[in-house]
Amino acid sequence: MATLAASSPVLRATTPGARPVSVRHLGPQWYAPVMGTAIVANAGAALPVDVPGLRTACTAVWALSLAMLLALLAARALHWAHHRDQARAHLLDPAVAPFYGCLSMALLAVGGGTLLVGRDWIGLPAAVAVDAVLFTAGTAIGLAAAVAIPYLMVVHHRIESAAPVWLLPVVAPMVSAALGPLLLPHLPAGQAQQSLLIACYAMFGLSLLATLVMLPLVFGRLVTGGPLPLALTPTLFLVLGPLGQSTTAANKFADAAPGVLPEPYAHGFAAFAVLYGVPVTGFALLWLALAGAMVVRARRQGMGFAMTWWAFTFPVGTCVTGAEGLAGHTGLAGLRWLAVGLYVLLVAAWLVAARHTVRGLVSGALLAAPAATRPEPRPATARTR
Repeated sequence: MATLAASSPVLRATTPGARPVSVRHLGPQWYAPVMGTAIVANAGAALPVDVPGLRTACTAVWALSLAMLLALLAARALHWAHHRDQARAHLLDPAVAPFYGCLSMALLAVGGGTLLVGRDWIGLPAAVAVDAVLFTAGTAIGLAAAVAIPYLMVVHHRIESAAPVWLLPVVAPMVSAALGPLLLPHLPAGQAQQSLLIACYAMFGLSLLATLVMLPLVFGRLVTGGPLPLALTPTLFLVLGPLGQSTTAANKFADAAPGVLPEPYAHGFAAFAVLYGVPVTGFALLWLALAGAMVVRARRQGMGFAMTWWAFTFPVGTCVTGAEGLAGHTGLAGLRWLAVGLYVLLVAAWLVAARHTVRGLVSGALLAAPAATRPEPRPATARTR
């Protein structure tokens, strides 16, 4: 695992150097900044406090995420056109292949933001059209990744131990489940709306059960193998993604079900949102504290910036949207302030990750060929009685 962390382009720190730069080394992990930027806009749009200028700022951030997505799609198209050997190598690399789930989530997050805030600038009809295209493409890619990446892990990858990045392909359908209800008001009443809502609920179950398979492996790796390599430590925050996103999805189902599904199902979704969301949010807060403590430890031991720092953004953002939904359904002030506190953490994380990423792009370090580095020593895992 240490050798993998040192050699993979997704985990390489931004050390300055004059190495050649090209799209050859532009991997699917670059969709993570798009996701992390879009969630700042999406979560801010529903924040349960009145902050002057917040919606305008969120719309500007959404526009930035859209521009980033378009630029990255073009660059990745060039990557596949001119560097297919490297693209195939990424698919066969167990450290990089799971990040193909980020492509789906980037499309979905930007599409959802288009309906939430982008409509202020481009109008509702255009926003619906953009979101419909991005939601359809993102969902199709997410479902394909949820099957293809685990298949590659079993058949082709040679994996030493479990890693939190395994969650990325299977959490993508949960993002579809959470953002699909935004399109319901723009579909014909009856079968069309019911089919989309039930499909979103099915993707909720697909992703949740797959996550429940993965999480014990991830925690078991920590307990038996000790802390992750320093560059991989931020990926512990990825566990928050399915927790926060599933809570968000449950609340979105409760909002959308009345008028779409008959009773008692509509009322059942409202009860499910709270009965499911509150305990899952509690576990998310527990994991946030654990992951935060591990990151502080890694930072003290010299953890430098890597693209894995973007794991501090989107997963935390899903916890913001989950807390926002619970605050709306319970009316509890504590949940409103939880959403606000988590959003402040999200914005701070985004600012730090964005600053280091821009610096790495300007210097060329992030797009340069991976430098030959000595593998990080494996941490001692012996325990004393």
